[in-house]
Amino acid sequence: METPVQEKIRTFEDALIHPSGRVLSTLEADGSRRWLTPRISPGRLWQARRIFAYFLLALFTLTPYIHISGHPAILLDVVRRRFHILGVTFLPTDTVLLALLVLMVGLSIFLFTAVAGRIFCGWACPQTVYLEFVYRPIERLFYGTAGRGGKPKNVPTWRRIALHVVYLGISIHLANTALSYFVGANAVNEFIWKSNPFAHPAAFIMVAIITAWMMWDFCFWREQMCLIGCPYGRLQSVLLDRWSHIVSYDVQRGEPRGKGGAKPVAGRSISLPVSQSLDITAPSRGDCVDCSMCVQVCPTGIDIRDGLQFECVNCTQCIDACDSVMDKVGKPRRLIGYSSQAARAGESIRWLRPRVVVYPAMLFVVGTLFVYLLLHRNAFDLTILRAQGRPFVVREDGSVENTMRFKIVNRTEQRRSYRIEPIDPNVSIIATDTQRSVTLDPLETAVEPFQVRVPETMFKSDHMDIEVRVISDASETITRFVRLVGPYQSTFVNGGR
Repeated sequence: METPVQEKIRTFEDALIHPSGRVLSTLEADGSRRWLTPRISPGRLWQARRIFAYFLLALFTLTPYIHISGHPAILLDVVRRRFHILGVTFLPTDTVLLALLVLMVGLSIFLFTAVAGRIFCGWACPQTVYLEFVYRPIERLFYGTAGRGGKPKNVPTWRRIALHVVYLGISIHLANTALSYFVGANAVNEFIWKSNPFAHPAAFIMVAIITAWMMWDFCFWREQMCLIGCPYGRLQSVLLDRWSHIVSYDVQRGEPRGKGGAKPVAGRSISLPVSQSLDITAPSRGDCVDCSMCVQVCPTGIDIRDGLQFECVNCTQCIDACDSVMDKVGKPRRLIGYSSQAARAGESIRWLRPRVVVYPAMLFVVGTLFVYLLLHRNAFDLTILRAQGRPFVVREDGSVENTMRFKIVNRTEQRRSYRIEPIDPNVSIIATDTQRSVTLDPLETAVEPFQVRVPETMFKSDHMDIEVRVISDASETITRFVRLVGPYQSTFVNGGR
């Protein structure tokens, strides 16, 4: 006999709405984690993805060793506040340029998504590239499923341990490669081979954190990163429209699905991954033979035949798998393929639509502005600041003296000298150096004090603006207005003099 508590629990469970299948592709019906071990379908698109992935891996590894204009191709020197990107040096004063660069990258991703769906995720995202072409191939090698994928059977414990040891070595290497983008490849090699970790604690901690993250990500979280951690999958629902090209299933051609709709080609055997047999006497059905290969090869575990889903990363494995089955049963390819929802519904293609017009237009405007500002940057930066202390001093000769500071940043790769001088001949500038010049090394910054003296009679109120200029030894000039303060001069006093 049930207790009152047990009866309430049973009543509560009976009132729950139980799902007919999985709520998420990575969850079982009981809520436990569904571990995905996708099969491999080495078709034409998979080969193209693999070549492109190897190119990206090589690019990521070799970029820190490639030097342009004396600096690594990409060096994000946060400590010195210098970003070297493809031969261009960005300093803290280039905030607008960096913002425009980030905006261009974002707009490009928006445009690619509007045109070709989530293609970035399946072909260029580091999460997909490393998981599908580095970590999972090694896993299949240790688990005995190399070349075909799928769920392993009876894997010895020593193989699992060895696998994670190899994972750890790869993660450490990738972490050190990532570190080289911030301190340089030569510095990383020196940290590893010529010093101990305690000599560079910040770099060591960074490598340790990245290594731990990669081990957790690629050993445990895996496709959950694309489904839960990354917001881009959910953003695509607002970036796509009915004419965006996505990986999709041709419902009109494939339905009703069933193993009775396909007929084998003479002289060719059919090997389906599930225990099914083709019944050529069955009534007419669609081209889909319901072999589930598209599901078995999907790295996120979805069924593409259920329509557009945010879990789909456009990896095209389902296309290759379905094409291979269609070849075996003598049916045309591309039952699953790149197409738009509108095209699948029989609507005409619309090349000109708001998304593919607005995004390129915005990208053109931002790109033009970026190039213009980049080409018209000054060879040095100049900032004039007021020094601390008394705002002004009235000297015995009747002149008013303001103490200022000028901050100069040499943006060039050459040693440069700079001097400051007034525009108005009645203004005198007294610098620490009698020549009023300062010499800077490449990318060096200096802050120098100077005094500005003007006759007291030039003040018509308690302040006035003068114009000064800084000239480099390469004849580059920047002009700035400087506000001076002085004794208050009223109209009555000036008139009485």
